[in-house]
Order: sequence, then structure tokens, then C-alpha cells
Amino acid sequence: MAEPAGVSAVARLASLPGVSTASGVAASAVHAQATGRVLPVLPALAELLPWGGLRRGSTIAVHGSTSLLLALLAEATASGSWAAVVGIPRLGLVAARELGVEVSRLALVPRPGADFASATAALLDGVDLVATGPPGRFGGTQTARRLSARARHRGAVLLSLGPWPGAEVELRCAPVSWSGLEKGHGYLREREVVVDVAGRGAAARPLRTSLLLPGPGGVVASAGAAARPPCAPAEEVKVG
Repeated sequence: MAEPAGVSAVARLASLPGVSTASGVAASAVHAQATGRVLPVLPALAELLPWGGLRRGSTIAVHGSTSLLLALLAEATASGSWAAVVGIPRLGLVAARELGVEVSRLALVPRPGADFASATAALLDGVDLVATGPPGRFGGTQTARRLSARARHRGAVLLSLGPWPGAEVELRCAPVSWSGLEKGHGYLREREVVVDVAGRGAAARPLRTSLLLPGPGGVVASAGAAARPPCAPAEEVKVG
């Protein structure tokens, strides 16, 4: 019998330089083809996405917040899906765990170098969600379009930390304030952020919402009802 495509792709990935925590992926690659066209997200994040979750085959760009990127992986990995992160060397596993990511189902390729495109393509063949650094560092627009097409064909979700040509949804996150300090002392407990959503197709109408990232107990929470921005569209929001 022929070897399943997902398993062979992950086996190829394991031979690439720079792989650090992908050793358990091959044994669980079959699970990466979980049924259902939309992978779940935390309740506070569902309103950010036109499908109420992460639609298989889609490409989503996250601007200005590694925490938001990790939070998008949390519910799916907790529900049994596998995820991978490519080309984001400073991603923290402790922070990922605190935001709800099941790190035992998270593969890391922190410094793929010239193998960025091949490593990302192999992962898109074998796992449900692949998060990457912006393609401009590794190959530019043509590489981005090929990888988005790969995600559509394989039914994976591709997420970018930074701009990605042709992304269907753009999430731009800007911090507003921290809370927790009282009279100059204490602990920072909650951070309010504003997220602007824009994109194509079902996400063409701009959306703005406030989140607590992190919220009470470290869990992502809604800071208020979603609102349509009266003036500035999402692309005019500056993320420092």
C-alpha cells in the first residue's frame, strides 16, 4: 500500500536542518486531516473571523501581535489538531502554553533559512495549521502565493506573523492599556488591545473589536462588543 501523503511529507520535513521539536509529528500526521472545514478558535476570537473559526485552505495575516497569533492556535490544538511554526525564532513556548496552546502538538522550525518554502510546504501537507514569519524574508510574493495555493489544496490553515500577499483576512492588533498596577505597585494582569479586521470575500467589510490579551487568569476575553469603524479602515491603523 502507498504511504499516506501527510506521513511522507512529515518524514521529508524531519530530514531538514533546523527542525527542533517536530519529532512527534510523523506518528500523528493522520490526525492532521481531521474532519470539518472550520477549525475552532477561542470564543473571544470567533467574531474576528468571517467563518467563526479558521477555515481550512485559508491564509490569515496577523500584524502587530505574536500573542494574537498564538491565541488563534489555542483552541484547535487543545481539540486535537496539530500546528507548526516556521521562521519565528523568538516564539516562546511558555507564552504559548499560557495562552492555551497544547505545546505537545506544536512543531517548531525556528530558523529554516533557505529551506523556508520547502519546510512550510511539507508542513502544510501534514498538519492542520502552519504559522510563519513574513515571506519577504524568505522568498517574496511568488513564494507566498505558492504556499497559499498549497494550503488551499491540502486543506490546511496558513497564518502569517506580518504581511502576506493575497491573505484572505488581515488582523491588525494595537495595544491600548495594561491594568493591574495600583498606586505604583502590583502585577500587570490584563492588557486591552484593539483588533481591526479586513480582507477579501466574506471578510471584505471592516470590523473593529477590543480584546483583553491576556485577560483574567491569562485567558483571552472580549473587552466589549464588536463595532464597525466609523471612519478609518483597518489598513490605516498604525501598529508600532
